[in-house]
Amino acid sequence: MNDRTESPLFPGKYFISTVLEALETKTAMAGVLGRRYLMRAAMAGIIIGLLYGAHYGVIAAFDQVTVADGTLYQLGRLVAAVLFGWALVFIYYSRSELLTSNMMIVTIGAYHRRTTWGRALRLLGLCFVGNFVGGLLVAVLVRFSTLVDGGTLDQMVASVDHKLAFITAGPTGWTDLVVRAVLCNFCINLAMLLVYNGLIKDDLTKTLVMIVAVFIFAFLGLEHSVANTVLFSIVGLREGIDLGLAAANVALCLIGNFIGGGLLIGLYYAYVNDDSQWLRKNPPADEPTA
Repeated sequence: MNDRTESPLFPGKYFISTVLEALETKTAMAGVLGRRYLMRAAMAGIIIGLLYGAHYGVIAAFDQVTVADGTLYQLGRLVAAVLFGWALVFIYYSRSELLTSNMMIVTIGAYHRRTTWGRALRLLGLCFVGNFVGGLLVAVLVRFSTLVDGGTLDQMVASVDHKLAFITAGPTGWTDLVVRAVLCNFCINLAMLLVYNGLIKDDLTKTLVMIVAVFIFAFLGLEHSVANTVLFSIVGLREGIDLGLAAANVALCLIGNFIGGGLLIGLYYAYVNDDSQWLRKNPPADEPTA
C-alpha cells in the first residue's frame, strides 16, 4: 500500500498510504514506547484543557458586555469557537496524540489488515488514558488557582449542566447526544482527511481547515468525548459532579465519535479507495518489451 500514484477511480490512495504510515508509527510507539506515547497523548489533553478553558473565558467576557437588547453572548460564542479551533492545530503541529482522530486511523488500518482490532483498541485505550491524564493535570492546576473564577466558571457549570441533561432526558436525550457526537468527529476527521490527502501543500490552508472544522463543532454545540472529559474534570474538582451521569455522557460520546470518525470517514474512505478487487478483474497491461 505504498503506492502514492493517483487514479481517477481511486483518488484517495495517497491519503490511505499516509494514514497507514502514521498508523505504523503510532502502533510502534504504543507498543515498545508506551510511556512516551502516553506522554504525547497527555499533551493533547493539556492543549484541549487550556484552549477549552480559554473558550469559556471568552464567552464570559463577551457576556459581561451589555448592549441595548442584552449582552454580546452570541458574538462571544462565535469568537470563542474560532479560538478553540486552534486546539486541533496545536495538537497536529506538536505531534500530540488525540483519541478522536486516531479513531479514523485505526479503522483504516484494520480494514487494510495493517493492525488487528485488539491492537487498535489498545492504542485507542492508551490514547484516551493519556488525553484524560493531560486534561486532569490542567483541572488540578486550575483547582488551586483563580483562573476560572467568576463568569468563566459560571459558563463551564452551565455547559456541564446542559451536557448532563442529555443523560437525564432519557432515550431522546441519548439519541441527541450520540448524533451530536457523530457529527463532531465527522468534522474533525474530515479536516484530517484534507490535511493528509496531499492536495493541500501549504500550512496556512491546513491550519484554516482545522480551525473551521473545530469551529463548526464548538459553535453548533456538537459533542467531543475528550473535550467533555476535560470539562467534567475541571468543573468536578471545583464544584463537584455526578460521576455516573458524566461517565454515561462520555461513553455515548465515544460511541458517536467512533461512528463519525471511524466509520463515516475512516471505513468509508478505506472502502471507496480500495482498488484490490478492481485490479483482480482488470489487471494492468504488461509493459512492452524492448
